[in-house]
Amino acid sequence: MPELGAILLTLARNAIAGHFGQEQSSADDCPELHQPGATFVTLTQHGELRGCIGSLEAWRPLALDVQENALAAAFRDPRFEPLTADELPVTRVEVSLLTPAEPILFTSEADALDQLRPNIDGVIFTAGRRRSTFLPQVWGQLPAPVVFMAHLKQKAGLPANYWGQDVRLERYGVKKWKEAAP
Repeated sequence: MPELGAILLTLARNAIAGHFGQEQSSADDCPELHQPGATFVTLTQHGELRGCIGSLEAWRPLALDVQENALAAAFRDPRFEPLTADELPVTRVEVSLLTPAEPILFTSEADALDQLRPNIDGVIFTAGRRRSTFLPQVWGQLPAPVVFMAHLKQKAGLPANYWGQDVRLERYGVKKWKEAAP
């Protein structure tokens, strides 16, 4: 039986292909697909981001979560125009399966930065009603914790130097699978 990652990649690509009325590959079934799961689906073209949407909490069956997030990444990421059928052959799909988030306890921003684990931690930043996250893969572009955090704040719509009593941080890990380059 294929591994979970291969199944999730097939489900994600099938969801997008199905939107275009294209033929879909057969996907195996496994018990994990019916359990709650939280995923992010990332789409790239020629190494550049083309869409990324996901769930931070496991609240629906894993199979449904990856399918819905694939559709959202392809057609509803506000940073990009909806994917076209012509783009699908050059689009690479990556699925990240998240572990449950755990709070990071800190006494200051410097303390919080010292606790971050580059290339391991996905981070959820919350300040009041503002919230953002970066998957662990983002450390590849932003390897310094101070820069990673500054970009996370900006993604939440705050200044890069923002820090206040309302800041909460959580960390999570991922298992990720990526299609071979088209």
